Amino acid sequence: MSSNKSFSTETSERYALALFELSRENSELEIVEKNVSDFLELYRSSKDLENFVKNPTQLHANQIRVIKEISKIMKFSQTLEKFLSILVVKRRIFYIKEIFLRFLILSSKKRGELTATLTSSKKLTSEEISSLNNELSHTIGSKIIFNNMVDESLLGGLKVQIGSLMIDTSIKNKLKKIEKLMLES
Repeated sequence: MSSNKSFSTETSERYALALFELSRENSELEIVEKNVSDFLELYRSSKDLENFVKNPTQLHANQIRVIKEISKIMKFSQTLEKFLSILVVKRRIFYIKEIFLRFLILSSKKRGELTATLTSSKKLTSEEISSLNNELSHTIGSKIIFNNMVDESLLGGLKVQIGSLMIDTSIKNKLKKIEKLMLES
């Protein structure tokens, strides 16, 4: 274990790897990936669910009941439902977002995909994202999965973060460069 990692990071990575291995052993990796993505979408859109999960005063029985109900409604695999129950029992359910994000990253890496953050000044169309994806994937030599974000302060242009590589074509960045040149002159 690296001493540079926080407890939450190490815990999230460990549980994400465990879910990945369980899903692969049970031949449910694709199903669990879909379930995890669906859950994250629900989690991001529901403040009530987020508050419920992060509330340390919730009783185990309540959390397990809610997890079972969500699993039933969203048709989760048994592997994922049991995994979520274990997180409740071990009092790790409040790491769920980080665990699931790390699980998705791990799954993508195993398929040879790279995850990148794409930040734009406005919401991009699926055609624009697809075109950018094709161009970057061809250049880098790996399939890229974008996490799209909108940052209106960019004024225009894009920022793409792939690991430690940052491509910044935003107007905000160009203005900063011009300002720096003007101050140096």
